[in-house]
Amino acid sequence: MIFQTCFTVDTPGRGSLPIVRQINARLAESGISTGMCLIFVHHTSASLMLCENADPEVRSDLERFMQRLAPDGDPLFHHVDEGPDDMPAHVRSMLTGNALTVPVSGGHCDLGVWQGVYLWEHRTSAHRRKVSVTLCGE
Repeated sequence: MIFQTCFTVDTPGRGSLPIVRQINARLAESGISTGMCLIFVHHTSASLMLCENADPEVRSDLERFMQRLAPDGDPLFHHVDEGPDDMPAHVRSMLTGNALTVPVSGGHCDLGVWQGVYLWEHRTSAHRRKVSVTLCGE
């Protein structure tokens, strides 16, 4: 069986937001108990990540690392159509990815004890992000 749906996430601006609850809700709708879950974000300035879920400092450290790697306003970037965070957000998204595949077991994402699924907003201002969930299984 294949089931596909989507949901939106309103972000307050740069940072990461847990989305596994929304994904598991779609899994419950599907009736699939065993299979695979593909999660995809439809944007070029936001990404998805599988990350530690116990200590929020891990995500804060990742954000600080990205600020060093692709800083806002870097003169290297010419694409600044939407501001100094425009191209750095694209770079961050390309480095971190727009899709994740997670196994499904018992009708839930089969994550490790310390794992969570997060939408990572790379723009400094608030956005509404579309996330698709495609489930294959039985």
